[in-house]
Amino acid sequence: MLVVRGLAKRFGSVRALDGVDLDVAQGSLTGLIGPNGAGKSTAFACIAGAEKPSAGSVRFRGEEIAGLAYHRVAALGIGRTYQIVQTFADMTVLEATTTGALLHHPRLADAIAHAEEVLAFVGLADMRYRLGRALTIADKKRLEMARALATEPGLLLLDEVMAGLTPAEARDAVDLLRRILARGVTVLMVEHVMEVLMPIAEHVVVIAAGKTIFSGTAADAVRDAGVVEAYLGSPLEHGEIAGHST
Repeated sequence: MLVVRGLAKRFGSVRALDGVDLDVAQGSLTGLIGPNGAGKSTAFACIAGAEKPSAGSVRFRGEEIAGLAYHRVAALGIGRTYQIVQTFADMTVLEATTTGALLHHPRLADAIAHAEEVLAFVGLADMRYRLGRALTIADKKRLEMARALATEPGLLLLDEVMAGLTPAEARDAVDLLRRILARGVTVLMVEHVMEVLMPIAEHVVVIAAGKTIFSGTAADAVRDAGVVEAYLGSPLEHGEIAGHST
């Protein structure tokens, strides 16, 4: 579904990305991991159209999308959340979700109806008239997912949706991810902690210093010397990698 080759992004003399390759199969959950500063969020921005790549190819469903504007990428079927939640503080939960639904439902009544359905799916129906500013961190992240799902994406880019959640909230988020996958939505998910991805990701891509250094299963990633070195600088067991927050 998504094929990225040689993705590069420079900000002046700084190379944020310097050769990222990744593949996301339709219907899968793929994890994109790496230490702080590896370029994960920049890669997301280039895929989603928020940043224009300096070089490389991004193909979605066979179509080259590198350099397309954000709204055009969204219309093609890629939705995303943000590492720092982008909640509309003075909008209600329903209003914020409706902004996403308007992409494919230009009639307001249809957009609202679709937003209501999405909110029921993510578990926010009872909060639909609550302002964004009044939500907990966990519910703000859920709202971000709802707004992205309301655009009816084929591919959903999730940027650290587990960060800041309690163990119980993280379990609920994993359950929601599984239900999203069951709906036929493909997921590419940025995460810091391998342990989060182990039970749910069929495939993991690891980047460090702006380059892809590993592509394979999560189980193989934690045994890969290059991955261990990139994260911690010395060989450690899986449990220590999984518990390390970078």
